[in-house]
Amino acid sequence: MLKIKRVPTVVSNYQKDEASDESVGCGRNCLGACCLNGARLPLYACNKLEKSGTGEKVVISGEAREPPVAFLESLVLEEWEDRFQRGLFRYDVTACETKVIPGKYGFVAQLNEGRHLKKRPTEFRVDKVLQSFDGNKFNFTKVGQEELLFQFEAGEDCEAQFFPCMPVDAENSPSVVAINVSPIEYGHVLLIPRVLDCLPQRIDHKSLLLALHMAAEAANPYFRLGYNSLGAFATINHLHFQAYYLAMPFPLEKAPSKKMITTVSGVKISELVNYPVRSLLFEGGTSMQDLSDTVSDACVCLQNNNIPFNILISDSGRQIFLMPQCYAEKQALGEVSPELLETQVNPAVWEISGHMVLKRKEDYEGASEENAWRLLAEASLSEERFKEVNALIFEAIGCSNQEEELEGILVQPSGSVNQTGNRTLGGPITNGTASECLVLQ
Repeated sequence: MLKIKRVPTVVSNYQKDEASDESVGCGRNCLGACCLNGARLPLYACNKLEKSGTGEKVVISGEAREPPVAFLESLVLEEWEDRFQRGLFRYDVTACETKVIPGKYGFVAQLNEGRHLKKRPTEFRVDKVLQSFDGNKFNFTKVGQEELLFQFEAGEDCEAQFFPCMPVDAENSPSVVAINVSPIEYGHVLLIPRVLDCLPQRIDHKSLLLALHMAAEAANPYFRLGYNSLGAFATINHLHFQAYYLAMPFPLEKAPSKKMITTVSGVKISELVNYPVRSLLFEGGTSMQDLSDTVSDACVCLQNNNIPFNILISDSGRQIFLMPQCYAEKQALGEVSPELLETQVNPAVWEISGHMVLKRKEDYEGASEENAWRLLAEASLSEERFKEVNALIFEAIGCSNQEEELEGILVQPSGSVNQTGNRTLGGPITNGTASECLVLQ
């Protein structure tokens, strides 16, 4: 069993030692049975979207309908700002220094010295992506209700609905949005699907679709959602996505990509090129459900094969980046250089996307594209292993017949296309049917 000493990020003011004695009662106004009776929160039910990540206003009877409340500005960010004014955060993230690192990629560096203070060491398994939920450890039913912003659900109607004060229904576990009290950026929140069901940190189809709905409802390319699996620097084994607003493009989003395949439902899968972490990009599809289901199938495959990964939901839900990684495994095996370990930077979804959250002033002052690249490259699978993982994913999503040579198409972020010549899809892939997948020629 591989174990390393981990220092978990504190995401709630009520996060404390799992061994603490709560037998005398909670008294924290949490989401547990001790405090839930009579709890009320705003509820936002987003509209039912038919197109994949459109982020467009819904048209009913020829008339464009505005949402009942501006989701991002008036709900997420305004409620977040309210909690900020009430002093619920462990530090003022707006005071953290941030800069764009000079170079081709434009990595973003932030000096966040408060994020790693007053943490308690714990043993965290890095060799097992799927682990059972443990109610004795910190989980999101233990957060104070003042840290919750609103309930969020995907509605069945063609119009979004907002209810300022709705009971929290313990019999129908709600999905909630809560602040992260150790924020990385302005508006840093947590989306916790079906919070009272106490789901472990693993992707399922319904929860990923909910995250895409949130991205689409925000309708702003600078509001992104991220996910870390266990073994890829998730620190809480209770299902959650992170999200925040940062008004600049991520290097990952700007990286060129090479088209690999498109599924029968129209989901295009590409491989990023010239980026330090080998990654896949999923986009398109005839519906948001198609895009979500394809990525969910890929993630379930990785989980079942014990491969840690990160996800970035980008461009208002139109694009999903999937990044299998191995940094924690290398760290446990002693294969990461002491120089990188001393930075205390764990390359999770935001770092891999190009937002480098640095904990030491000397690292911030000496930040360079070369240093960022060197750290992220340690998280990347080798070329051979990445091909093997792709083979597993394509088989899982029903596109496992691609052994012939494909015509490589290099797509720049601007949309320009350049031929790059023939290439062979790595690894033998079997057990597929030709009708399940289309090949981009």
